[in-house]
Amino acid sequence: MYRSGFVTVVGRPNVGKSTLLNEIVGEKISIISDKPQTTRNKIQLVYTDRDYQIVFLDTPGIQMPKNKLGEYMLKISKETLEEVDIITFMVDSSFETGRLDNYIIKELGTIKTPIILLINKIDTINKEDVEKLVLKYEQMNMFHKIIPVSAINGTNIDLYIRTVKDLLPEGPQYFPEDMITDQPERFIISEIIREKALLNLQEEVPHGIFVGIEEIKKRQEQDLIDVFATIYCEKESHKGIIIGKNGRMLKTIGQQSRSDIEKLLGSRVNLQIWVKVEKNWREKEAKVKYFGYR
Repeated sequence: MYRSGFVTVVGRPNVGKSTLLNEIVGEKISIISDKPQTTRNKIQLVYTDRDYQIVFLDTPGIQMPKNKLGEYMLKISKETLEEVDIITFMVDSSFETGRLDNYIIKELGTIKTPIILLINKIDTINKEDVEKLVLKYEQMNMFHKIIPVSAINGTNIDLYIRTVKDLLPEGPQYFPEDMITDQPERFIISEIIREKALLNLQEEVPHGIFVGIEEIKKRQEQDLIDVFATIYCEKESHKGIIIGKNGRMLKTIGQQSRSDIEKLLGSRVNLQIWVKVEKNWREKEAKVKYFGYR
């Protein structure tokens, strides 16, 4: 019997959802940073084995929206809960259940879909504290299984996969076995550049950037691909920060991005990045949709 199904991974920002899924599929598809709003789209990642296929949905972290982009991200996350066969709720290793975690738990309490709880970042606490955390969440009596994991180290990821497999319904193979994401290269490249910007830029700048890929062109006579990208930001002052003194910041973002893009495309890459201002685009519904958040 072949099993297949859709699994969403939800949790507040920065608990390690994207790290988990990149570890499972063995490729860097979802971007990772320590800043909120890292994942903005519903990204499908595909894990295929001999007799089953899991389609993971990496959604934006559930959070209180502050603008039109935030409203879009919350809508995507909540809608996904109604569409899937299994919900994975991820928390970190802190003992305090914050306002956002409580909000998510309340949302999940009304849903009949099986929920697997992953307690992530157990590499940062001792065994006794792990056991206390498991007991704390067991007392909520709402999770099919509770699994302590370390997404960054791969600890207990195999147990999580086996648990998901056992819950999958009988179904078809939705995607070819060599396919790991439904996202086009253009999207993944834009996310790579956005990740490097998130990693390098000051706190207030990254939330307001969008990366557009203008063109991807292979040079026939050479093993070289030209990638032309634009980083859009919300303020003139942010543009200066992104470019940096003597262009150093933009050069750093470009160098780090090119390395990952070359791994993705399996070719040398000539990456050209421009920076443009699109004032307060996250506040404008039309512009949010124009940038692909629809």
